[in-house]
Amino acid sequence: MELHHSKHHQGYVNNLNAAEEKLAQADLQTKIALQQSLKFNGGGHINHSIFWTNLAPVKNGGGQLTDDALLQAINHDFGSLDHFKTEFAIQAAGVQGSGWGWLGFNTATKKLEIATTFNQDPLIHLVPLLGVDVWEHAYYLQYKNVRPDYLKAIWNVVNWKNVAERYHKANLKSAL
Repeated sequence: MELHHSKHHQGYVNNLNAAEEKLAQADLQTKIALQQSLKFNGGGHINHSIFWTNLAPVKNGGGQLTDDALLQAINHDFGSLDHFKTEFAIQAAGVQGSGWGWLGFNTATKKLEIATTFNQDPLIHLVPLLGVDVWEHAYYLQYKNVRPDYLKAIWNVVNWKNVAERYHKANLKSAL
C-alpha cells in the first residue's frame, strides 16, 4: 500500500495541481479541454483520500464492525453483514477494467446502497461511506490479477469506525 500511496495517489495529486494551475489562466477552450484531466485526477485524489481513511490494520481495529447503528442499517438494507460483503464483492469484481466499489448512503431514501464507478470517477449520487479501489495497482503485488481474493481479504482491514463516522454524519445531514 505504501507504493500505491506514494506513487499512484501522489500522481493524481500532482496532475490535479498542474491542471488547476493551467485552469487559473485558461481561455474557455482550454478550460473545456482540461475537464477530463480535472475529473480523472480530482476523482483519483478524492477516491484515494476516502480509501486511506477506510483502512486500518487489524491491531488498530481493522475488520471489526462494532457500531450497532451501522450494523443495523446493513442488516436492514442487505439482510446481513455477510450478504452485504458477498453482494459488494460481486459488484466490485464485476467492474470491467479499473474502478471502484462503494458503500454509499442515499440521502433521499435514507438507505445504504452498493455502487461502482469506473476509472477514477468519484461517487456523486450517494454519500460515500466506504470506497474500495479495484484498479489492479491496488492489489497486484499481493494478489496478482485475482481481484476476488483481494475483495475477500479487504474486509480484514476495513476501518469500520471510519465508515460508521461517515454514516452517522450523512444520516444526520439528511435529517436536517
